[in-house]
Amino acid sequence: MSDAALPTVAEVRAAAEAVKTALDRHLAAVEGRSGDDDPAVYAAFNELAAAAEEYDELLYDRYDEVTPFEIPATEDGVPYTGPAEPTAFSVLIRRDYVVAEPQRLIAQAERVAAHDRDAERVHDGGTGGALGVLFGEYEPDEIASRYKEFGLEEGDSTLWLAATEEPAEPGEWLGSPFDHADPEHVLHRFDVSSVFDDEFDEDEAEDAEPGPTPAAAQEADH
Repeated sequence: MSDAALPTVAEVRAAAEAVKTALDRHLAAVEGRSGDDDPAVYAAFNELAAAAEEYDELLYDRYDEVTPFEIPATEDGVPYTGPAEPTAFSVLIRRDYVVAEPQRLIAQAERVAAHDRDAERVHDGGTGGALGVLFGEYEPDEIASRYKEFGLEEGDSTLWLAATEEPAEPGEWLGSPFDHADPEHVLHRFDVSSVFDDEFDEDEAEDAEPGPTPAAAQEADH
């Protein structure tokens, strides 16, 4: 980094003062907590984490020094920086599927189209049109619970609850509904993946004590 791009002494000192202020606020929140999940403590923790990270970066850039602090982030490694008391939030869902049985999928769409003229117009006999018919007829949660009936296989899925400062205006984000998803504003997320099952199986295998070999078992019987 060139000298011109270095943080100023004043900027480093201001960041240090911000850490002190965040420490005081965090202590006050802890002393006045209303329970184990007090949002004020959670918000103060995140403010302290952000202030400490900023100070650490500026200190390193200016003086090539680091702090001894290591403040843990959330489980997915992304600190929450959204409002402490959100009054509005968005639910962001992604579910992946594989079309395992195309003919079953198409047959289900044909049954719907046989009783729905609008569905019949968009059903072109292929899997793409069939998906449009089925998702137009059924709620996504119903398809998620009956996916095998539609010839589908489940993949990974995730659900995010993302806090917003204020409710969006009607139609505000319809043109780009997923462009404003900020991981740092995610209050809670729920992930489903077979990789977690694999990790659990591996952990169980590591924790399990090896049993006796067949030969050892026979010797024990005698």
